[in-house]
Amino acid sequence: MLSRVAENLYWMARYIERAEDTARLLSVNSHLMLDLPGRLPLGWAPLIEMTGSLEAFTARHTDFDERNVVHFLCADTENDISIISALASARENLRTTRDVVPREIWEEVNQLYLSVVDHAEHGVSPRRRDSFLKSVIRGCQALTGLIEGTLSHGPARTFIELGRQLERADMTTRIVDVRSASLLPQNPEELLPFENLQWMSVLKSLTAYQMYRQQVRLRVRGPDVLRFLLQDPNLPRSIACSLETLGHELTLLPRQDRPAATVSLVRADVVDADIQALAHSPSKLHAFIDELQIGFAAIHDTLSATYFVNDDTVPRVAQTQSQTQSQSHAGDNDND
Repeated sequence: MLSRVAENLYWMARYIERAEDTARLLSVNSHLMLDLPGRLPLGWAPLIEMTGSLEAFTARHTDFDERNVVHFLCADTENDISIISALASARENLRTTRDVVPREIWEEVNQLYLSVVDHAEHGVSPRRRDSFLKSVIRGCQALTGLIEGTLSHGPARTFIELGRQLERADMTTRIVDVRSASLLPQNPEELLPFENLQWMSVLKSLTAYQMYRQQVRLRVRGPDVLRFLLQDPNLPRSIACSLETLGHELTLLPRQDRPAATVSLVRADVVDADIQALAHSPSKLHAFIDELQIGFAAIHDTLSATYFVNDDTVPRVAQTQSQTQSQSHAGDNDND
C-alpha cells in the first residue's frame, strides 16, 4: 500500500473517532451541569483547555460561556478540532482514497458530514444539542460498523484501526479528565454528596455503565470506575484495551519494532498505574493523563516516521490533540 493512502486512511479514522468523542465530551459536561446543583461552578472553559485549543478560542471569543464553547466545538468551521471540521477532514481524506474501500463507506461519511452541516446551519441550541450530539455519535458508530462488516482484512483496514484506536485512547483520557481537577471544584466536601453521580455520568458518556455493572458488580465508586476505564482489558473504550488492539494491529505490518515498543511502554504505564492514588488526588490524575497524552503523541510520531511520507508535497492534516499539550494547537489542515 502507498504510504500516502495509508496515511489518509489513518487520519480519516482519527477524525471520525475525534468527532464522536468530542460529542461525548460535550455530552459529559452538559449532563453534569444539569444534574449537579448550580452552586457548583463547573463552567465550560475547561473543555477548551482539554482539547488544546485555548489560543484559537481566545483569538475569536472573550467569554467562555455555554453558547461560545458549544459553537466552537460543534460548528465552528475555522476551528480544526470542531465536530464539523473533523468530519470535513475525514471526508476529504477518504475522498482521495475511496477506491480502496467499499462505496458504502464513502457514502456514509458523506451523509454524516452533510447532516452535521445542516444542523450547524440552524444552530446548535440547548434544545437541539442532545439530539445533535446523539446523531453524531450514532453516525460515527454506524460508520465503524460498516468498516467492520464490509472492508476486507488487509493493510487498509489495519491503518484505519491504528488511527481509530490511538484517537480513542487519547479522547477517552480527555473524557476522564472531565472528572479531574481541571473541571471540578477543589473542595472535596462540597463534591462528596455527588461523587457517584459524577462518575456515573463519565461511564454513560462512554456507553460503559452497563458493562461496569456487569463486570465490577459494585456501586459506582471513583477508584473502581477509574480502574475500569484505564485498565480493563475487555472494555472497548478502556485505555488498556485500545493500546492492546494497537499492538496487535502492528503485528500485521512490516517494520513494526519501533512503533510496537512505544505502544508497549505506554501500555505498561497504564497497567502499572496506582489507581487508588490517582482516584483520590485530582491533581495527580490530571498530571497522569497529561503524561499519557504525551505518550500517545510519541506513538503517532513513530507511526508517521515508519509508515508515512514526510514531505511538504503531501496534503497535511491537523496535529494530534496530544501534541497540542506542549504546543499551541496550530492544527494546519490543508485538506479543508
